Amino acid sequence: MNRILLVDASEDLQPLAGELEAAGYSVLACPAAEIGGHLEGEACPDAVIINLTHQPDDSVVRDLLTGDLLPDEAATVVLLAPGQAETLDCTLEVDDFLIWPAPTVELLARLRRALWQRTRVDSDNAVRFGDLVIDVVSYRVFVSGHTVDLTYKEYELLRFLATYPDRVFTRETLLNRVWGYDFYGGARTVDVHIRRLRSKLENASHCFIETVRNVGYRFNSFS
Repeated sequence: MNRILLVDASEDLQPLAGELEAAGYSVLACPAAEIGGHLEGEACPDAVIINLTHQPDDSVVRDLLTGDLLPDEAATVVLLAPGQAETLDCTLEVDDFLIWPAPTVELLARLRRALWQRTRVDSDNAVRFGDLVIDVVSYRVFVSGHTVDLTYKEYELLRFLATYPDRVFTRETLLNRVWGYDFYGGARTVDVHIRRLRSKLENASHCFIETVRNVGYRFNSFS
């Protein structure tokens, strides 16, 4: 289930949380000033919806959009009041904008598109690279049609890497993003799980995970 963080939801947006939950999302609403505690480790949301309609000049929200606080892997959709788009800073790095109020179905469509762009999950709730299929609903993995038996952390590590194909991650980053900031294990934990993943997934025809010497690991989209 995708986790959605609804930032600075004014009173008239409160019903939106229920509509998102009815569509199958897990929703948490918070003011912008408290967002930091919701962006770490396993609490990190899959998408952030930021409401700019009621406080267009809120410096906290502006800093949120222009700074490095939002995680790279979280999709971001910004809600704007009519007329705001003309004066909005076009350099803001977000996935989509929506003039609010709007039909919930339109927001859901934009949210699904933004999530796909970030997570590579298709309409069948699967991440696909050649013969590799990662079912994000059933937590099952297939290679050439055969089920691969993975532990939960092996699955989470594979899914995270596959979400950002060809991007190199250090062991420390993988520890933080997959195990969480409160995990006290060392970098060897990542090496052990990578080795197990390779033994279960790879053969002469498939090389999904590459080692980048002295840096870390990346998922090979051309495998």
